[in-house]
Amino acid sequence: QVQVGESGGGLVQAGGSLRLSCAASGRTFSSYAMGWFRQAPGKEREFVASIRWTGGRTYYADSVKDRFTISRGSAENTLALQMNSLKPEDTAVYYCAASVYYSVNSYYTRASEYNYWGQGTQVTVSS
Repeated sequence: QVQVGESGGGLVQAGGSLRLSCAASGRTFSSYAMGWFRQAPGKEREFVASIRWTGGRTYYADSVKDRFTISRGSAENTLALQMNSLKPEDTAVYYCAASVYYSVNSYYTRASEYNYWGQGTQVTVSS
């Protein structure tokens, strides 16, 4: 059994910042990568950022580059998403996901590459 949980969402004004946290755990669980996705009302789920544990390679969607930073948490299988200069279009439910699939080349941008998902945390950015 694997558990994934997110926290840190909330309401913030445009230009403000939020920091999301995520943790994945379970017996015999070990992930090769973790990532963040988001889904706005009436929209499809979209990739936000990912990080590989080996080497710490990160990758970002163009829409959040230079504003968001994904990083390792202090504990194993945890991560954070620092969101700065938030825009109203960033409003969405943010989901943390973990992948147990190892890939040398993948940037883990597809939802199908992830096995475990959190319940999501709401981020609302007001104008």
